[in-house]
Amino acid sequence: MESNFFLEAIIYLLAAVVFVPIAKKIGLSSILGYLFAGIAIGPSVFELIGQKGSDIMHFAEFGVVMMLFLIGLELDPYKFWRMRKFIAGMGSLQVIGTAILLFFGLQLILGWNWQISLTIALALSLSSTAIVLQTLKEKGLNNTSMGRSSFAVLLYQDIAVIPILAIIPLMVSEASDMNINQIAPSLISDFPAWIQTLVVTTAITAIYFSGRFVIVPLLRMVAKTRLQELFTASALLVVFAVSYLMQLVGLSPALGAFMAGVVLANSEFKHELEGDIAPFKGLLLGLFFIGVGASIDFDLIINNPIFIFAFVVALTSLKFLVLFGIGKVYGKNVDQNLQFSLGLSQAGEFGFVIMGFAMGLGIVPTALANQILAIIALSMLLTPFLTALNENYILPFVGTKETVSKDDVTIEETNAVIIAGFGHFGSTIGRMLRANKIEVTVLDHDAERVETLRKMGFNVYYGDATRLSLLKAAGAEEAKLFIAAIDNPEINLQLIVLLRKHFPHLKILARARNRNDAFELIDHGVANFYRETLYTAVHMGVDALVQLGFRKYTATRQGQQFIKYDQDTTLRLATKRHDKMAYMVTVQEEVALQEELLRRDLYAQNEGSDHSWDSEHLKKDVRDSTKP
Repeated sequence: MESNFFLEAIIYLLAAVVFVPIAKKIGLSSILGYLFAGIAIGPSVFELIGQKGSDIMHFAEFGVVMMLFLIGLELDPYKFWRMRKFIAGMGSLQVIGTAILLFFGLQLILGWNWQISLTIALALSLSSTAIVLQTLKEKGLNNTSMGRSSFAVLLYQDIAVIPILAIIPLMVSEASDMNINQIAPSLISDFPAWIQTLVVTTAITAIYFSGRFVIVPLLRMVAKTRLQELFTASALLVVFAVSYLMQLVGLSPALGAFMAGVVLANSEFKHELEGDIAPFKGLLLGLFFIGVGASIDFDLIINNPIFIFAFVVALTSLKFLVLFGIGKVYGKNVDQNLQFSLGLSQAGEFGFVIMGFAMGLGIVPTALANQILAIIALSMLLTPFLTALNENYILPFVGTKETVSKDDVTIEETNAVIIAGFGHFGSTIGRMLRANKIEVTVLDHDAERVETLRKMGFNVYYGDATRLSLLKAAGAEEAKLFIAAIDNPEINLQLIVLLRKHFPHLKILARARNRNDAFELIDHGVANFYRETLYTAVHMGVDALVQLGFRKYTATRQGQQFIKYDQDTTLRLATKRHDKMAYMVTVQEEVALQEELLRRDLYAQNEGSDHSWDSEHLKKDVRDSTKP
């Protein structure tokens, strides 16, 4: 059919709207929904878009570019330096170990030459950053031991792409069947391999150091105009300009976007850029996965089913064993290690980049490269199924003994209070209740934390608190109070929706990270919400007033009044937050009213008796009264 941008956009978005909710409804990852949407609309099924393996990934290229820009933007150089031993240790063991085993396996079993074997081994050694990060986010595992280890390995892989793409031109020989027309034109394609490598390395280095002296000053100039749309446009200009430069020197535009993100990662504009682009991040990732699903050439798979499926199984098994061994070296529990190993056992989006680059240079024949691309896509498609299999049929019987299965959950006690999430926030509440002889039932999804806390004497149980069967077994039907203290606001909100639906009698105290999270809780009928930053900031404000000469009682009273007024303001703002103009006007009015109420409260107090438990003032009165 004739290509039409708007028609294809409608088809992509409609497919996502249909398939992703279905996938979530039956308990699958949203990633699988996007992949199935791509398969359905692709040329191998309904033929609604594109031609097999050609223009579909071009449509998804923008999604890949922006995704890698955001990944680079989150790569804080200082954070990386603090974690360098952990990242370099686990990451290098995984990439180098997997690449070496694949390299020798491809040579010995399939008899490929060393250039083809090394290129494919390097491409397949990398995992999917998009799939793993999305899975960690959806399941609320970012702050677990498995989540931190996965992030460390992915971070090393993202950085390893740079030298991998730099050394690939060195493998081009005079006898190679060059087919440069398959990739974007390169200004250095006619140069010797060693000069190409030197130019590429110089370009990457120049991009990184030019950020401080050119790009960041440019953004500062634009920021002074106070035009938000111009600032966003300038950031996109940087992304596309750097991506185009990478293309000119024969590298992938996606690598350029990643470098642009790294350049801006440590600038003062990092959070502003994340805020501007974050709303599109999920959609862009979905676009990429739809493109992956649509690019799977089922005719190619049907013609070579044994080779392709055997390769997928062998690749997944090999990466799983390497990762499981690394987890053992680093002392991981069996259940955490299984999640870590299976989660990273697929090939990744950088494999598409590396294989396309190598195919254009003539290192890998086109037919073989297309087979490898199908293998990469199938391994990515397999990951959510392996994750679901692990969670439902393996984890309940290994690792932490308190792990509970989906349909057969047994908890030995029923208490009036249940706490979901026992990190720094939840554990503080739990310790305070325990100190007052109130027993609680605690649910947490971090197996390592569960084992540690049980050794310390806490009654903590491992499980996903958003599962209805676990909530019933925990005694939610008899409990009086439920404290939702999960780190991830989205998971916390899912839990509250479930509680409101199935346990309407429960009083809910909910953790909120900020005012926006509080608005979501209000929309779901939660009146008792507690913003993390509010209470700490008010406590510091009280101490600041004391240091400036206010009596302790007076300052504390002002702090409590401030919290009360701010909570009331949040409830009023919740109804107007979707109207930006009305919201801003209301904010100004509420701030002025709040300050006026606090001033009146302060002046209305009886200064003569406003000491209460202010010990320093009482001591002064005693000293004064005893003087002769």
